[in-house]
Amino acid sequence: MTERKRTPWVVGVSGASGTPYAAAVLRGLLAAGESVDLVVSRASRLTLLDETGIAFRDAHWREDLGEWLGRGADGKPETFARPELDDVRYWGAGDLAAGPSSGSYPVKGMLIVPASTACVAGVALGLSKDLLQRVASVTLKERRRLVVAVRETPLNGQTLRHLVALDEAGAVVLPASPAFYTGATHIQDLVDFVAGRVLDAADVPHRLYRRWEGELGGSRPARGAGGGD
Repeated sequence: MTERKRTPWVVGVSGASGTPYAAAVLRGLLAAGESVDLVVSRASRLTLLDETGIAFRDAHWREDLGEWLGRGADGKPETFARPELDDVRYWGAGDLAAGPSSGSYPVKGMLIVPASTACVAGVALGLSKDLLQRVASVTLKERRRLVVAVRETPLNGQTLRHLVALDEAGAVVLPASPAFYTGATHIQDLVDFVAGRVLDAADVPHRLYRRWEGELGGSRPARGAGGGD
């Protein structure tokens, strides 16, 4: 019996605010049975420390990732059961000899969540200054799927031109813009909507948000008997 060939999604986490988006995407991929190769930029470690209090360490990445994925978007620990990480590989941001740095390394594509404007510029210009940008460049040249969840506001003309360049190169430009028709009642619902749209762009099945079905007010809870106006 032949062993199943491992073909992961590469998830790149850049230094933009929005580490809960990355955590939700990672949980969604693992819940769908997908393999993951993870690249965490140096700048994103500072953001992760600021937003969650977690110091992400190369030597203890498995322990730190488990703690991160267990946190909710509101920062509360142990909100989610820690997923199995057996099919997750971690590559240091400075490791330009890592597997995903080569087009011959088999991957399904790459999801950059969140994507800072500096990351967007680096990928659009083909700078490859770290592993995250290098993998994105490889993804484009190999015509694989690249989803860029940009998290910044407002956007200046230079960044907009970079985003157009990524779109023209075949990437999916996906602003981290939550929707409200899903009946969100918690910050996690808004985060999960964005994460779900990232997974939609990757054709990964999930149940992170309520989909639009053409019914106005369908997300509103039913009023109880005797409820007033």
